[in-house]
Amino acid sequence: MRPFLLKAPVKDYIWGGTKLRELFGKESDAERLAESWELSCHPDGECIIDGGEFDGMKLSEFVAMHPEAVSSSFKKEEGFPVLVKLIDARNDLSVQVHPCDEYAHKYENDNGKTEMWYIISAEPGAELIYGFKEELTKEEFRRAVEENTLMDKVNRVPVKQGDVFFIEPGTLHAIGKGILIAEIQQSSNVTYRVYDYGRLGADGKPRQLHVEKALEVTNTRPADHRRPVYGLELDGVVTQLLADCDYFIVNRHRIIKEAELAADNSSFVHVLMIGGSGGELISDNYTLPLTMGTSVFVPAGTGAYAIKGNCDVIVTTIP
Repeated sequence: MRPFLLKAPVKDYIWGGTKLRELFGKESDAERLAESWELSCHPDGECIIDGGEFDGMKLSEFVAMHPEAVSSSFKKEEGFPVLVKLIDARNDLSVQVHPCDEYAHKYENDNGKTEMWYIISAEPGAELIYGFKEELTKEEFRRAVEENTLMDKVNRVPVKQGDVFFIEPGTLHAIGKGILIAEIQQSSNVTYRVYDYGRLGADGKPRQLHVEKALEVTNTRPADHRRPVYGLELDGVVTQLLADCDYFIVNRHRIIKEAELAADNSSFVHVLMIGGSGGELISDNYTLPLTMGTSVFVPAGTGAYAIKGNCDVIVTTIP
């Protein structure tokens, strides 16, 4: 089974910008492009296969037909496990929190959300919100929300290109304006907004907050925010392990000429190009072009494949 390109659904949330169109070639009639869901079987936004034998098919339909392409141990009734996004924050995102699996399964009919961020670029002075400055009680947290003093309590973290953040369920967080991110997460769309700067939605009304649920799931202790990332250079390819958890494994490969990789039966591989001037993915004499924003699904069991050219890619698999 050959690797294939994916076409990502695009979201036009009010805080989005124009970089997904300008840098990554994403197409939409919307003025603002906030997110593109580069690997998704979630019903709120599904990828479509672009070209090849399964051209035009939803990725979820392909997975239902060929669960072995996800993993030799994957059962389609479990649901596709991960979601990969590009996020362009022209303005601040809401301050929010995600629940764990147990809570989300019980109350939302969805998964919880563990996620990680790789900072593709950040404007000077850009920062994000990650947890609290100091520990609060639940009552102090509630009072800060009600008295509009929450932003005095949160921990603001300056960011730069290449930073990595791991966001466990229950961690209060927000992406700040001027940040471009690759996000890898559990396949979930459950978000509890706590604070939204008084903004109005498309209907002219304040966007919904979810304070009571947020109070139930938020960890009010300070969080360990930034993860150190170490690179290993071998044969001209710099590889960095960005995340390794129960839900996903994420590596970044900075390739100047060629990287020889493989997809065994234990997991599919998702390749997302986030930098470089271009190249190609080659598998068994079959070639796919790679440019900024290209998203490729490599089925489990494909075996050896190579990426050639000047490419900076995020590669996601499952444990």
